[in-house]
Order: sequence, then structure tokens, then C-alpha cells
Amino acid sequence: MAPDRPTFVYRDDVLAALWHYGVRPAAHTPPELVRAFINDLYRHELRRLRDCLLNKEFPRHEYLDRVVAVRDRYRVLSLKPRQWLA
Repeated sequence: MAPDRPTFVYRDDVLAALWHYGVRPAAHTPPELVRAFINDLYRHELRRLRDCLLNKEFPRHEYLDRVVAVRDRYRVLSLKPRQWLA
């Protein structure tokens, strides 16, 4: 017999935000795991943006606005994992 696994009920607004990234956690997926994955995506985007800056793909004065735009797309990260639950 398998040990009982906890069940998580995510808030609808959090699920909508996660769906934007193609992430759909199962009922047994801990919010900490999902948040870590989303955080990795966020960090990847920031690194890619920095690389584009260093490759002079856009002017330096646009960098801050682009960083803020990336941050705004990942607002769900401003919540603690326990706040993702209903």
C-alpha cells in the first residue's frame, strides 16, 4: 500500500498564471516544486536578456525597462508557495 500523499488545491488565479507557462500542477504536486520551476524559467529569461544586452542586440538604455517587463510577467513569484493554495 502506498503512503498517503498530501493533496494541494491551488487558487484559480495562480493556476491561470501557471498555465501561461504551460505548467499545470497535479493535485499531489507541492507548490514549492512548482515555484522552483517557475523561478528557474524567470532566471533563464533574465540571463538570456543579459546575454542579448552583451551581444548589443538592443541599446543599454532599454535594459532596465526590459528587466521590469520580465519581472512583471512573473508576478506569481511574489507570492509564497503557501499563498498559492486555496
